[in-house]
Amino acid sequence: MPAGALHRPRRAGSLALLLVAALWLSACATASHGTHVPVTHFDPRAYYSRQALYVLHGEASYYADSLAGRSTASGEPYTPSELTAAHRHLPFGTILRVVRRDTGDWVLVRVNDRGPYAGPRRILDVSKAGARQLGILHKGFANVDIEVLELGRKPPRHSPHR
Repeated sequence: MPAGALHRPRRAGSLALLLVAALWLSACATASHGTHVPVTHFDPRAYYSRQALYVLHGEASYYADSLAGRSTASGEPYTPSELTAAHRHLPFGTILRVVRRDTGDWVLVRVNDRGPYAGPRRILDVSKAGARQLGILHKGFANVDIEVLELGRKPPRHSPHR
């Protein structure tokens, strides 16, 4: 080494740390550019003995498989194996017990989407997993009682002018 040259000891871990930081930053850069609401799972056992706040009556149907992976109104992707539902007005995160009137079969679901818009009697769309538990996969719909067990949080309202 020539006289006067600085000697910097080589650190084996510094290259690995630099590589990890670069990979982390590139993952952040490729993340989606919209508002993303994380998937919120719930433990249905916590709701088995809950009393309904109120009950809605109507018809329930279920989502087509072709919608799997598409974004719901809450920002979550539609996952057929999750126990989720779409309702026109109930806040996202609302927990429902959906009871099929003719058989008594029921399922607990969490509202994460808006809809259905197939007429006034159709008031709920459930995921494929929910439809399986209700036994409506072949028929496609059923008359149900929708017991609202817990209201989700309403999204914040933004006023256009202050």
